[in-house]
Amino acid sequence: MLEQLGRLIVAYLLTLPAAWNRERYTRIMGLRTFPLVAVGACAYGLIGLSFVSGDHPDAKARLMQGLLSGMGFLGGGAILKMEDQVKGTASAATIWIVGALGFAVAFDQWWVALTLSVLNWITLYFLTPVKDDEQRE
Repeated sequence: MLEQLGRLIVAYLLTLPAAWNRERYTRIMGLRTFPLVAVGACAYGLIGLSFVSGDHPDAKARLMQGLLSGMGFLGGGAILKMEDQVKGTASAATIWIVGALGFAVAFDQWWVALTLSVLNWITLYFLTPVKDDEQRE
């Protein structure tokens, strides 16, 4: 039980840099949404793994398929079309990433979770100002 609690906390913490970035730029989703998505994905992974005994790749693939569907639905809700502009695609993509991050933590794929966290933050932190500058021109 303590190990699972630790995993949920790690999934939560690994999403905070990207969540803070989205919140700072007043994007559609931020400090509340991303950590909750990661924790939820991690929890569903952990619960699913408790039902899958041994090495059953098909069962694990079905768990991942369900997660991907849910992340797609949630991410789709983040995308807004206003006249000739589309907003929220980076937030939608980040939803997919933090979902995968939470799932990676549940499945003991620590290097994947950490890499996703770092790459997501780097992309949002360094490329958002560049994109915002281009839109002003």
